[in-house]
Amino acid sequence: MTERATNLYEAVGGIDALRRLSETFYEGVLADPLLAPVFANFTRTHIEHVAVWLAEIFGGPARFTAELGGHQALLRAHLGLSISEEQRTRWMELMATAVDKELPVNELLRRRVMEYFDWGTRIARDVSAGPVAEDLGDPGPTPRWGWDGLV
Repeated sequence: MTERATNLYEAVGGIDALRRLSETFYEGVLADPLLAPVFANFTRTHIEHVAVWLAEIFGGPARFTAELGGHQALLRAHLGLSISEEQRTRWMELMATAVDKELPVNELLRRRVMEYFDWGTRIARDVSAGPVAEDLGDPGPTPRWGWDGLV
């Protein structure tokens, strides 16, 4: 019997797996008529930024905080997008497809990853209703998500 990985970052297969997940996911997003408009300013660097964010969230290196502005920057990137619940739900569907394709076949792992995405997309939807210049205050450090959910 194999031991469970210490954290979700190790369990998913590290940064390379998260890059593949992001790549697969955004292929679907950019082809989707409901979601493509939300990503009108999409650049290829977004894929890497998402992978680095997820790595940190799931217990890997804290590069998003050190190099890309941390939790505040992530939240600010969603301001003014006016994400609807329909768009959030479609985002979750496309991410579930990417998770099924790219992550290890491990029911608990996939469930925990999708629970994070459900939690995170609800926050993104709520923040997206605010204007671009809104003061978010201090959102605190980048959250971490583990085998038992929010750490």
